[in-house]
Amino acid sequence: MRKPNGKLKSDSARKRLRRKLSLRKTLVGDGERPRVCITKSSKNLFVQVIDDEASKTLFSVQTFGKNGVEAKANKDGAKLVGAKIAEGLKGKNITKVVFDRAGYKYHGVVAALADSIRENGIQV
Repeated sequence: MRKPNGKLKSDSARKRLRRKLSLRKTLVGDGERPRVCITKSSKNLFVQVIDDEASKTLFSVQTFGKNGVEAKANKDGAKLVGAKIAEGLKGKNITKVVFDRAGYKYHGVVAALADSIRENGIQV
């Protein structure tokens, strides 16, 4: 993980980038325990399950598109996306994951997503 070129104009974006770079120093996903990475916008949620050793995305779930979950970027949508992620992980016989919040603070939508994954039987 490296810093992007140029300066970020937004103070909140600078803080998020600092948190993201700090977190990614220690978070590494592998075949047995992949990394669940969340990205959110004001309208949508994107969640990827990544095996960092093989440099592969195992699968992804988002709130738009033809394979997407019909939801929005709120707590209720995060619960639906978390349930879909847990279902996909169970299909691949994975019971433990590393949660990468990508610099977002652990509250609201991010916390609801992690709790939903836990409630569906995956150890986060």
